[in-house]
Amino acid sequence: MGTTIPRTVAVVGTGVIGRSWIRVFARAGCPTRVYDIDPARRDRALDWARASASSDEDLGFVEAGGAAFESGNVESCGSLEEALDGCSWVQESGPETLATKRALYAELDAAAPDAAILASSTSGHDMTEIARDLEGADRCVVAHPVNPPHVIPVVEVLPGRATRPDVVEEALRFLKGVGQSPVEMNRYLPGFLLNRLQAALLREAIALVESAAASVDAIDTVVRDGLGLRWALLGPFGTGHTNADGGAGEYYRVYGDAYRELWDDLAGSDPLSDGVVDRIHAGMEALYGPEAVAALTDWRDRSVRRVRDLKAIDPPPGAAVTDP
Repeated sequence: MGTTIPRTVAVVGTGVIGRSWIRVFARAGCPTRVYDIDPARRDRALDWARASASSDEDLGFVEAGGAAFESGNVESCGSLEEALDGCSWVQESGPETLATKRALYAELDAAAPDAAILASSTSGHDMTEIARDLEGADRCVVAHPVNPPHVIPVVEVLPGRATRPDVVEEALRFLKGVGQSPVEMNRYLPGFLLNRLQAALLREAIALVESAAASVDAIDTVVRDGLGLRWALLGPFGTGHTNADGGAGEYYRVYGDAYRELWDDLAGSDPLSDGVVDRIHAGMEALYGPEAVAALTDWRDRSVRRVRDLKAIDPPPGAAVTDP
């Protein structure tokens, strides 16, 4: 399985994640077949992808003619067999239930070319379980993106126990080739990497609201205008590395006891009740307005792109990784 970009891709499932994957592959020049069991949802996703690409061109995030280039690489398919015919990468983004995933993978394995890699956007299921008893389990891999993948590049790549090493290597190469930032997991953990890290912070944030330690706005401000500014540039370990003149070794040794005391004091029980959810929602509406979710999401996506552009212009010194 040599890396060849562009290669023919099938996007199967066109919800919020699937429709964003369309743009990832199409803008990279891949012939992109699109299928959904619900034709109306497929058509809405295709309309969204065209409008999103056009908006990005207007905003200068893609070159002139980029929207037409993307659209020219996309083909709407009326059947799964049509979408899979001749493809070499399948990006499955179906419903997030194990039984549904297993049934869909049985269809994909039967219909996709033998050389095609079958990749799942699942946010939590183990590929070992999804591909259990499949003849082609050795070509199946998790490729879990961050929502939305056409804006945020990280993809968590996780093999099942039967997945061949060359499939994992090719998945990493291909995803990097289409502009993503793939990371390989060594073993399955519920929630993978991103959602485990996100869940740890979210649990404490919710506990702080539940205990009335601070307002919803105050907690969001601390992350948005404090921690988040550093984390947009450096991860938790990179942040620690820059918090002491002697680097990470000095930082974690000097502050290790302080962190241990905090860990002992962090929330240990489930703080998420309906009352807390209502308080959080009210806090968001007070901050952004009662009907601002779509506009806020669009602003988020524009701003993430601008941060990525700044990082590409001025990358960290000596860094082995780059932000595409």
